[in-house]
Amino acid sequence: MGTRHTTPESRKAATQVRYRIERGGERLWRYDDFPGVPPSALAQALSRLTRQGTLRRVSKGVYYRGRETAFGRSVPNPTAIRKLASGGKGIFPAGVAAANLLGFTSQSAGRGEVATSGFRLPRKLLGRDTVVHTRRPEGWAALSETEAALLDFMRNGGRMSELAPEETVRRLINLCRHPRRFERLVKVAATEPPRVRAMLGAIGEQLGKSARALKGLRESLNPVSRYDFGVLRALPAADRWQAKKERRG
Repeated sequence: MGTRHTTPESRKAATQVRYRIERGGERLWRYDDFPGVPPSALAQALSRLTRQGTLRRVSKGVYYRGRETAFGRSVPNPTAIRKLASGGKGIFPAGVAAANLLGFTSQSAGRGEVATSGFRLPRKLLGRDTVVHTRRPEGWAALSETEAALLDFMRNGGRMSELAPEETVRRLINLCRHPRRFERLVKVAATEPPRVRAMLGAIGEQLGKSARALKGLRESLNPVSRYDFGVLRALPAADRWQAKKERRG
């Protein structure tokens, strides 16, 4: 087998990269974390550290430096992975994960489910079985994780809730009482489906918001349309916000 030759430049880069990684402790590393290091020399250094077991390659251009624990070698933090996978786009829990975050269910999804305002997310970082809902409105990026989860919950008509309909509604209203939360949801409502805007109107009425505050939501709805509220049909003001009638029998 041939001998791999190294240049002074690559040896200097390897020393610099190893020094930074060893001082950085447990964390994820990307090429962008080594400004000033020539790309080819950086690639060689990271590859060598991976072969030596110092790093673990998580995805293309992404490496993880672990630490020894009582249960073996540590694994990357899921939150850090999701943040990295988002590429600067918002990434939020969806489906059962959103309902769990909000306290509507104690279930944990058998596989991950997330929503993002981006067009795609790296499957290798998130896991092959993760369900990804893409192209959520850009306005979601200005929301907290809880607020985005509320919109996802409403998009699903509250169907992920394990609580009785009336209890689901009470919890939803209490979550929306958080200071300025309802106003932030209304601010991005224009990019939500009409049924979500109608639900927000019914929630706002229950919160005691004035007709003036809810005028934009009201005027955004087709007055002859009816919307499927799902479990949230239990909102007291659902009829006044054009919820479909419950099916009997």
